[in-house]
Amino acid sequence: MDKAERRLELLRAARDVFATKGYHAAKVDDIVARAKVAKGTFYLYFPDKRSVFVELVDGLFARLGSAILTVDPRGDIEAQIKHNIRGIVAVLLDDPALTQLLLSFAPGLDPAFATKIRSFYDGVKELLRLSLEQGQQIGIVAPGDTGMYATFTVGALKELFAETTSGDAVRPREQIVDELFRLLEGGYLRIERAQAPAPSKPESPARPKRPASKLR
Repeated sequence: MDKAERRLELLRAARDVFATKGYHAAKVDDIVARAKVAKGTFYLYFPDKRSVFVELVDGLFARLGSAILTVDPRGDIEAQIKHNIRGIVAVLLDDPALTQLLLSFAPGLDPAFATKIRSFYDGVKELLRLSLEQGQQIGIVAPGDTGMYATFTVGALKELFAETTSGDAVRPREQIVDELFRLLEGGYLRIERAQAPAPSKPESPARPKRPASKLR
């Protein structure tokens, strides 16, 4: 196994241990036991468990950023927005262990841990805010405070994924995509207005022709 694969194996093991035991109760011994490597091998790649957690969170954030594409107003706007929602859902549900860990943390136990969690959510909100600002520029997002819009959206996503990753409410992914789209469509999205054809200018009434003067 090469170094890149070994590092990835340690990250996967840490993610699973964090999800089952919680970040604070997890120990490096648990991670190496899960990965089936010597403890010294762990320290060849990471100085401590916090650095593993930081890399896991940063990786998830990078995947979320890649999932949000700029909407082209010349194309099918609804399809593009659903594509973005589908990408976000896939990133979070394809890694339920890490998603659940991010959703269930208890602040106060480890200030550095809590700071990393907050920075993750702040980063996600900023991604959404910038995307919503672009939407306002092309007319598919209602005027208003995009920062607040992003906060509302992240709050809805957190509650939804808290239920989904805990197993309390398992729903098909496409249903999640459709319902999230309907929620946004009933809120700040303005797709129909953006895709409506521009009203044609009324034709100027034809001027009546002046009667030809009669020759006398």
